[in-house]
Amino acid sequence: MIPKNEKREIGDEAVWSLSTAKPGNGVEQLRDDNNDTYWQSDGSQPHLINIQFHKKMSIVEVGFYLDYKLDESYTPKKLSVRAGTTFHDLEEVHLLELEEPNGWIYLPIGKIANHGGQKVLRTHFLQVSSKLSQLISVTLSPLLTLP
Repeated sequence: MIPKNEKREIGDEAVWSLSTAKPGNGVEQLRDDNNDTYWQSDGSQPHLINIQFHKKMSIVEVGFYLDYKLDESYTPKKLSVRAGTTFHDLEEVHLLELEEPNGWIYLPIGKIANHGGQKVLRTHFLQVSSKLSQLISVTLSPLLTLP
């Protein structure tokens, strides 16, 4: 995990959209910094969180709050993180496999991507996809970048 003084939240600089959402469980609940509220998809797969920036951003890590004990039937088993310029050129950067997650999970996406020897992922578009046969409940933490 990266020290707080070496990162800042950039999620508010993005346009967020979801593939589907149950009423009262959409983008606002996903982004409200309250672990008691969350996004819950409503419909067929894929279950997607789309995060689009107006310019290329440097992303260091992405955090997910997941609570298997609270909602085991909806907790994702796998999360795919994809990056690109638009919907049309997304490439998987990491596949995160989860086993009964409980609490915040921080994915050091910059270190994993390691673009050009840098410890950041430079991208316009980030997509998180649930690899699950049912619905998904997830809180995504702020995206983080270098100061």
